[in-house]
Amino acid sequence: MLGQLLLAASRSGLVRRSVSSFPLTKRVVERFVAGESVQQARDAIERLRDAGLAVTIDHLGEETLDARAAEATTDAYITLLQTIKPLDLGGRGEVSVKLSAVGQRLDESMALEHAREICAAAAANGSTVTLDMEDHTTVDSTLTILRKLREDYPGTGVAIQAYLFRSEQDCRDLAAEGSRVRLVKGAYREPASVAHQGRTAVDKAYVRCLRILMAGKGYPMVATHDDRMIAITELLADRFGRTIGDHEFQMLYGIRTDLQESLAGAGHTVRVYVPYGDDWYGYFMRRLAERPANVAFFLRALGGK
Repeated sequence: MLGQLLLAASRSGLVRRSVSSFPLTKRVVERFVAGESVQQARDAIERLRDAGLAVTIDHLGEETLDARAAEATTDAYITLLQTIKPLDLGGRGEVSVKLSAVGQRLDESMALEHAREICAAAAANGSTVTLDMEDHTTVDSTLTILRKLREDYPGTGVAIQAYLFRSEQDCRDLAAEGSRVRLVKGAYREPASVAHQGRTAVDKAYVRCLRILMAGKGYPMVATHDDRMIAITELLADRFGRTIGDHEFQMLYGIRTDLQESLAGAGHTVRVYVPYGDDWYGYFMRRLAERPANVAFFLRALGGK
């Protein structure tokens, strides 16, 4: 119930203004967001690199209905990629792109062209792009754009949300040689007609999707902070003859950093999802909705503890 309320709040302008006005909100947000400027993002990325962690970087923003804003987001990604190029991250420094932030709801062809520009800039760094998945109404469009991008940039990845009923089939379709798929549980408020609702049902759906990806020939990117899912991933890797280098774990910036470093120290590729920018509200509220521990952290901070 709390999670559903927080997801609803993530789209509320009134709640946005109230939360943003709290004097201590910025200090709490800094746990989950690398900063507002590209230089702050670069500094965080460099620290993560030095700790042996890979990164995927998200310029915060989504659902623009303004062509100029979509172009500005595209330019921000290109600037970011140019800024981090001296860090020589290669494939350990990719970017994550929400297509709705580069014009998907305005014109699918616009979003495709903007995504191509970002892919080209990433390729210049020896890296690539992963398309974030948003609410269920965007899935078909996102997968269509993915197929077109892979014609020129075959390493382009995509996120699949396990809680959607359709996701097992999507995983089967995507589990091909060289296909990079980030498996997440899902962080949007979806109706019962299209998505599993309870935690147990979502967990079971995640495992089913994970099994499909681990049994396939692609490159699974297992996005989880759940010890059980990590253990299941390792069991499935053993069952299907996978090596430590043909899949990776992904975790969010500021969450379970001890686990991130422990897995990386054991030889796993651990990629940290690093968001930056001033449009942090929706992202922040979804992070609170995902884990009760995040809500407790927020309340303790507001109480000055």
